[in-house]
Amino acid sequence: MRTRTVRRALAVAAGAACLLAAAPAPAQSTVHPRGVAPAQGAVRQQGTVPTPAAARDRGAADPARTPRGTYANPVSRDFADTFADPSVIRGDDGWWYAYGTSDPLREGEGTRHLLPVSRSRDLVRWTHVGDAFTEETMPSWADTAGGASLWAPDIRKVGREYRLYYVVTQTTVTGEPNDNAIGMATAPTPAGPWTDSGAPVVGPRRGSGGEGDFKWTFDPALAVDTDGAQYLVYGSYYGGVFITRLDATGRRAVGEPTMIAIDNRFEGGYLVRHDGYWYLFASSADCCAGPTTGYSVYAGRSRDITGPYLDRQGVPLNTSRAGGTIVIAPNGNRWVGTGHNAVLTDGTGQDWLLYHAIDRSDPYLDEPYGVNERPMLMDRLDWIDGWPTVRGGRWASEDPQPAPGRRDPHRGPAPDPVPGPVDRARSDDFDGTALRHGWSWVRSPQGELRDGALHWPTQAVELNRDDNTASVLLRDVPRGDWTAETRLTIDLGTDTVRNYQQAGLIAYAGDDLYTKLVHAAIWNTRQTEFGKETPYAGRIAYGGTIVGPPAETTWLRLVHRVDPRDGEHELRAATSRDGREWVHGGVWTLPAGADVRVGLISMGGAGATARFDYFRLYRR
Repeated sequence: MRTRTVRRALAVAAGAACLLAAAPAPAQSTVHPRGVAPAQGAVRQQGTVPTPAAARDRGAADPARTPRGTYANPVSRDFADTFADPSVIRGDDGWWYAYGTSDPLREGEGTRHLLPVSRSRDLVRWTHVGDAFTEETMPSWADTAGGASLWAPDIRKVGREYRLYYVVTQTTVTGEPNDNAIGMATAPTPAGPWTDSGAPVVGPRRGSGGEGDFKWTFDPALAVDTDGAQYLVYGSYYGGVFITRLDATGRRAVGEPTMIAIDNRFEGGYLVRHDGYWYLFASSADCCAGPTTGYSVYAGRSRDITGPYLDRQGVPLNTSRAGGTIVIAPNGNRWVGTGHNAVLTDGTGQDWLLYHAIDRSDPYLDEPYGVNERPMLMDRLDWIDGWPTVRGGRWASEDPQPAPGRRDPHRGPAPDPVPGPVDRARSDDFDGTALRHGWSWVRSPQGELRDGALHWPTQAVELNRDDNTASVLLRDVPRGDWTAETRLTIDLGTDTVRNYQQAGLIAYAGDDLYTKLVHAAIWNTRQTEFGKETPYAGRIAYGGTIVGPPAETTWLRLVHRVDPRDGEHELRAATSRDGREWVHGGVWTLPAGADVRVGLISMGGAGATARFDYFRLYRR
């Protein structure tokens, strides 16, 4: 849980334009907003970047063997090992152009590209054609002495000019650190040359703390309403996601901004008009936790561009128990951290999601815990019953897929898993005076059975990295596939800060190797976090993804299957607000051969009580 609670140090990885859910607390540090200042130096301006011998694709699909008329992710492999926060446009010259966050493009390169630009004829084969800025042509109001970088570009054409919006991480506007803002540049062609407008479009916004405490004015995205009015979406975990109207030039915000997605839950907002609705796509959870990156994309929709945006279940995105219909999340294959998207439409009318992801077997650009390696991926975006989902709910692809411009016979929506019969010997209704046979404790027993439920106060201890002091209630599982379920009521309330009280299910193979699905208090929000902890490169990695919105009483499921290809344990999370309609979320994996047990936890800080009405284990 604590990996999602950076206290305004913004300390993740250099060049990342998406972050962990963070604290709305006063500044405690004045470090660079990603923890590591990007490298300074010369940047190639034209041509493709040579590929070091060590920088090669490690994917499941060999591009040399990809059948004609198909493609395989990542689509950025020909020019970049990492190309985060992609934005895309089709130019008047017929080429597609993509823009990414400032990072080195290749392993071992060591020199950042300031908003690198690539192009493609077919959306499959891409070439680096230059960078929007160099170290010498940075916006005049960027604080280069303070380590300013440029992140999260958004490209649009308005009238005859191309407009590129981006984050400037440190500015000269206030003379203080961390005063991030949104900039804009124009060009006559998608390849440039780019000219900065000379001042922020949305300037630094102060937080509640002292010097150097600024809300995260990140992730700009332009949208033009049906009446021609221009709007800019921006914001992140610290402060929330907002929409503001722009003047006709697109260079200045006018009027009062409106929050459309709550702080400490969403960032990377992007608007799409479809069938009479505006759809807000927004990313959530850890962008940059290496092999445990749970970053995912969620959606809400509104008839009005300024909201309110509601998910499929009618839950708003700007409330404490925030909604958000899953568009894409990790699905158990090589890709995790599937987020920060753009949407494009090919010549056949098919929509596509362009996004970045992390190969869990190769999560860092160079050394472990440095820059997260986030190549650019692309997959078909389907609209099912009025809601967007990638590949019918199958999400990120690692095998060859039909290329854009070719009609793909859709296979229909991915089926949701259905539990089999109850394994009564491994279930417990908690209706006696003692736990049924088969339960065991890691550390001291907790809670009590009364009124037909297990009442378990949240412990003032954790199960996070080196803090392995929480008690865990476990039981053995059968071989093969199974589903664990509980009904949880926990008095976390809403809106107030109750960090990090949580309770729910756990699939446990050790104190440093587990997945857990919990209803958790994360600053002012209440979320169903599906987390994973695992040893990696001499440390303990932790990250999480988010499932459906919780309620005071929330049903939780962990669906387990064994991957027949490699024996890995795949665990998929599902949540429900009524026990009938389920939201099926992302997948975490545990190693083949791990001794997995399943059970319950209640921890993260004293002050709440979890009531578990039952524990059921289904045979499938």
